[in-house]
Amino acid sequence: MLRLLKFIGRSIGYTILTALIALVLVQFWFFLHIWYWVDHNPSSTAFMDARLERLREKAPNFALQQRWVPYARISTNLKRAIVVAEDAKFLDHEGFDWDGIRTAYERNRQKGKVVAGGSTISQQLAKNLFLSGERTWWRKAQEAVITIMLEAVMTKRRILEIYLNVIEWGNGVFGAEAAAQYHFGVPASELTPAQAA
Repeated sequence: MLRLLKFIGRSIGYTILTALIALVLVQFWFFLHIWYWVDHNPSSTAFMDARLERLREKAPNFALQQRWVPYARISTNLKRAIVVAEDAKFLDHEGFDWDGIRTAYERNRQKGKVVAGGSTISQQLAKNLFLSGERTWWRKAQEAVITIMLEAVMTKRRILEIYLNVIEWGNGVFGAEAAAQYHFGVPASELTPAQAA
């Protein structure tokens, strides 16, 4: 009986150790991608891939519209409009707007359902780059870890540059350049304040 208990204890210990090693390896995989993307542009994101898959269910030949442009070739009007609309404290926080999270929590609690989010640009980028859109505590925890990595490794400028190039601005239209061309027929560098809003 004692041998059986020792065997069970060791088995549980090995299982926990294996799970911890796997968790560390997954985090290391995320970190390597983030570190690489400091100087290289992501060609796609998990959100883009999932979106393309859904769109191709209806139209098998559907292609996403996306064209990367450097930060300097994106209108200052658009940069300002996005920061004001999505994350007014973007330059001041380190990935999390605790006041925004608290406000969203209170609004959601009062309504009894999710009606507001408190995600920052960095958190949205973490989700778009790597994660699914599911609303689970595990996904939110992973998003938080990736957000910390993004903020530790990248500048705010680089985070915003990637964000502006990978978010969806219409049905299958990703990034500021594709959106500016699709919606207004101009490059992202020429967006006016009215167009950026």
